Order: sequence, then C-alpha cells, then structure tokens
Amino acid sequence: MFSSARTRLVTAATALADRPQAIIPRGNHLVLDRPMVGPYPDSTAVIHLGMGCFWGAERLYWQLPGVYVTAVGYGGGYTANPSYQDVCSGSTAHTELVRVVYHPQELSLAALLKVFWESHDPTQGMRQGNDIGTQYRSALYCTSDHQLLAAEASRAQYQGELARAGYGAITTEIRGAVPFYFAEDYHQQYLAKNPGGYCGLAGTGVSCSGP
Repeated sequence: MFSSARTRLVTAATALADRPQAIIPRGNHLVLDRPMVGPYPDSTAVIHLGMGCFWGAERLYWQLPGVYVTAVGYGGGYTANPSYQDVCSGSTAHTELVRVVYHPQELSLAALLKVFWESHDPTQGMRQGNDIGTQYRSALYCTSDHQLLAAEASRAQYQGELARAGYGAITTEIRGAVPFYFAEDYHQQYLAKNPGGYCGLAGTGVSCSGP
C-alpha cells in the first residue's frame, strides 16, 4: 500500500501549496564554470530530461561535447518553488529533472536523445530501479516544436527496438515546455562534489539507432 501511494500522482487540488520563494543556485557550474541560471547564449537550446535520480543524469550530460551548462531541478507537477523534501513527499507531482543547455551545431538533438533513451529504463513507470516514486518517472519536456516532434519520433523508433528485446511499453512523459524549478545548491553537480556518491543510472542495454 505504501508503494502504491508513492507511485500515484496527486492532482492540482491535492498538491502542496506554492512556496513564495524560488531557489536560485549560487555561483557557477562547478565543472563547466558557467552560470546555471539564464539568460543563455542565443546559439543554445534548452531541454529538460527526467531519468530517475538527477545526480547521475546531470553528470552524464555535463560530460557531453556541445553542452553549454547543466542544472538539476523539478518540473512537470503543480507546486511552484518546491523544496527537495516537497518533491520527495510525492505531494507536488514534480519529477526530478536535468536542464541541459546545449549548442545544436555541436550536439545534435538526435545524439542527445540517444543518450537519454540508452541511459535509463523508460518502461518502468513511476520508478527507476530501486528508486520508487512519482519523482523518478521518465520525462522529456521540450522547449520547441522541433524538439517535441523529434522526441515523439525517437520514442516510436526506440519502442520497436525495446519490444524486440522483450521490454514493455515506454512510459516516458513527453510534452512541451513546463516551468522548471532549480534544486537546492547541494544537489547541483552533486557527483562532482561527492565522487563516491549514489548514482542509480542503469540502461536496458538496448541500442537506440535513431529515427
């Protein structure tokens, strides 16, 4: 029963009330030494990715050539300016996200999505491995029509490859732009600050060849 409650999304009517104060990261990205908060260069694009616990997912993306900056936060739910404790309570409907700001001329959207699909299991619903709860659900929140169409096409293509490997339906939530709320400073670049820290990332082993 406890597990069931953790994997059931709250509604707007039952979500926690908004917090008046937004969390704003202090200082630059620990690894890339660039501001995590915009405005970002005109040559960049932004996408928000949910792959379970955001610590390992952020490290995965800050290492990619063509990424300008990353940050972790929350989105996809109802409560404005949530804290980590709020999100982990399951009472905001937010999922843990990585904001990836990238140069499309250097890192193609297809390559970015390939890393997304291959680096976690998008068929698990409200969990990733042993991390159970609505805040761990797989999500792709796009900031342009181009991203949205590409994400939907890549999902359809990868679904076929997963099915041939014996996996079930992809549960990844794909939609347009949602408000992004930055996580607390200690979560930003967590695995750079704590190299031996927890990373729950685990893919299916199924290759994504692209749409």
